[in-house]
Parts: sequence; C-alpha cells; structure tokens
Amino acid sequence: MAGTIGALSGVTLGAGPARADADAPRSRGPRNAQDWRAVPAPGSTPAAQLRRVSAAGAGLAWAVGEEGLAGPSRGRALAMVWNGSAWSMTDLSHLNYSGRLSDVAGVSSTAAWSVGLPSGDASPLLRWDGATWREASFPGRGEAGVRLESVAVGSDRRVWICGARGGAARLLLGDGTRWTWLDPLPVASANLYRIVLRTPNEVWVSGDQASGGGWSGLVARCNGTTGTWTVLPPITGARLGIGDVHAAAADDVWAVGTEAGVGGPPGRPGNPALAHWDGTAWNRVQPGFTVGSLSGIAGDAQGRAAWISGWNYQDQSRSTYLRRDGDGWTVVRGPAGGATAPYLNDVTAVPGTGGFWSAGMTSPVPAPPTEAYTERLDG
Repeated sequence: MAGTIGALSGVTLGAGPARADADAPRSRGPRNAQDWRAVPAPGSTPAAQLRRVSAAGAGLAWAVGEEGLAGPSRGRALAMVWNGSAWSMTDLSHLNYSGRLSDVAGVSSTAAWSVGLPSGDASPLLRWDGATWREASFPGRGEAGVRLESVAVGSDRRVWICGARGGAARLLLGDGTRWTWLDPLPVASANLYRIVLRTPNEVWVSGDQASGGGWSGLVARCNGTTGTWTVLPPITGARLGIGDVHAAAADDVWAVGTEAGVGGPPGRPGNPALAHWDGTAWNRVQPGFTVGSLSGIAGDAQGRAAWISGWNYQDQSRSTYLRRDGDGWTVVRGPAGGATAPYLNDVTAVPGTGGFWSAGMTSPVPAPPTEAYTERLDG
C-alpha cells in the first residue's frame, strides 16, 4: 500500500531550509498561545489518540480514534462527544467492532456519521442516534476489500464516504437509508484519505497515487450531481501523501500532508508538505519548518482556508499550527502546559462561531502513557 497518513509516517529527515520569500510563513512566538487552549478529553485507556474531530456547533462536537494501544495490540475504537462544556467518552461495547475509527462528520444531533478501518470482515459505518453510535448497513458491508476511509455530511444531510471497493478508489453516497457506490476514481493504484464538501454537490478528495517506485499526492473533485470526476495533476514529491484538502474555489485549493522522502531508518519523521492550486498548476509552499507533518486544514466562515494543524519535530514542546495571514501563512504555537509534546491529527471549524477544534494525542508516539488530546480556539 502507498503512503500512510498518521503519526511518524515518514522515514527521513532530509529537507532543506525554508525559502526566505513571500510564500514562506513567518514564525510567531508564544504570545499567541493564549489563543488556543488545551481542553481535557478524559477517560480513554492509554495509549490513545483522536484521529478526527467534527463540530455541529458550539454545543455539540464529536471526536474519534483509538485507545488501548500497547505492544502488539491493535487497540479498540474510541469515540467522544462534546456537550458544550466537556468531552465524555461514548460507550461502544454494544458494537460488533474493535478496530480504529478513522473519521467523523456531523451537522446536527441526528445527522452524524463515523467510519473505521476494517476489523474482521467489515469496515464499519456508524450513525449517531442522539445518545450513542449505532451500526448502519450499506452495500458491500462485510465484503473483502471494502474500506471506508473518510466521511462528510452536507447541509442537505446527504452522506459522502470515500474508500475502496472492487480494487478501486470510489465514493459511497447515501441518505441514511439508501446507499450507492459511484463510479471509480479514474486513477490506478490510488488511495483516498479524506473527503470534504465545498457545497452539497462539490466533493473533494485527497490521498496518493502510485508514481514510479513510490507515490505522489492526489487531489480530485467529484460533481455530486453527475458523479463525474475531475482529477488535478499529481502533486510531485518523494513519497508524498495528501492528508487533507480545502477548496475555496476551483482555482484556490490548498493541500496538506507529509512527504516521507527516500532512505533513512524506519521511524524517522518525514517532511511537512503544503501546496496551492491556482487553477493551472500546483505550487509548493514552504510551511515554516522542515521536519514533521501537516495533518488537517480548516476554513473560516467565508470559506477561505484559515488554519492548518501540524507537528514540528524540531520543536515539540507545544502544538504547531499555520494560520492564514493575508496571502501567506504564519506559524503559531499552541498553549503551554496542555501536554508535554502534543501531536495534532486534525483541525475543524465550529459552525456558527469563529472558533475551531483540533485533536490528536499528548505525545507523538501512540504508546503508553499517550492519551487523547484536544485544543480549542474560541471565536
């Protein structure tokens, strides 16, 4: 399989210094730490991490991942819910699933969904019933080779899922009752990691595709009415995977991920990757640090890319973000004291506010005593 997006996914330290040009983000000091604050996410069994976070508003949000990772153990699913004042764990013992939940998306208390990696004979599809998660059926459930990687929910309550079936990357579309697999992405040897909606009928996906002996970054758009694909040119790099994408317009698309590079011992971190599509070509932008990763990107109320979550290998004492600053990006540090060396997997906007959530784990290695971790920026 090609590149895997996640903690310590890369294998090399080799990246040159950031360019000193207009595109290179400017670093800002700890004076910005008061903007983001750590919010306890208690109750999980170490090692634990939150992979994705989604908010319906100031008083309702969900976060999912895994807990109980130790040695050879694959761990088990972890899900939390925010009630406006605190995170609490959701009991998943009634589910016939023990693997990792990889994504969550919701727009209301009755329109939230989660997906996970295959465990046993099924990749799960879960629906929030207002109090807990329940398993939902879909075509291909339990079928060998079916993977549900990421989920998005539109304002029209339609549910979009990217994954794989029949040996090809493709989308699953449903309304909670009826589900349809759409035509495959017309790219061979592709993996999809994230799906996002710009509008209910404009669907974007990101991931990677085979390229020579490695892989390059993949971004594509699906017309939600016709199901037709527009595949952007590959984002070239040394084993580059795109973990998230944000489209403000067809000629204003940002993609973030990790470039694993070539060579180096196993377990060595990769290099953060930031690229912008201007409607004609991809332009790589220096993210302001050279070793680590970029994991998630979120837009503001106007639909413009606003925040990027990341991990800076060379300065792990606080979380690391990129904040949109005019036409460029500025490096911003998270709060002190929230965790000794936090690793962020995702960032998302809080609808109806100017706020944002981020989620991850308290250290960059998913081994005990690492715990689930969140930060919040009030709007």
